[in-house]
Amino acid sequence: MAKMYNPPHPASILREDVLPALGLTVTEAARQLGVSRVALSRVLNERAGISVDLARRIEAWLGAENGGSAETWLRMQIDYDLWRSNKSRPLRKIRRAVLETA
Repeated sequence: MAKMYNPPHPASILREDVLPALGLTVTEAARQLGVSRVALSRVLNERAGISVDLARRIEAWLGAENGGSAETWLRMQIDYDLWRSNKSRPLRKIRRAVLETA
């Protein structure tokens, strides 16, 4: 597996690229997405991740053809979560138990 280097939180793309390009406030984006302003704000401030539900809403909102596929948003979230987990709590090698056959 290739080593990942500090992938961005997917919310940074929403916050820095998508909302400004659409000229939307957090309140208006939340309304259009059908989520609360507080919920969207938590994601945009990187206090929460992109959930499956939010990824599906982003896809319906932006359209998969415009880079908004749910799979893309979820892959970015997984890459970010794995990188953070590996950085903060690296796992030592785990030995597998050998199953004995009769």
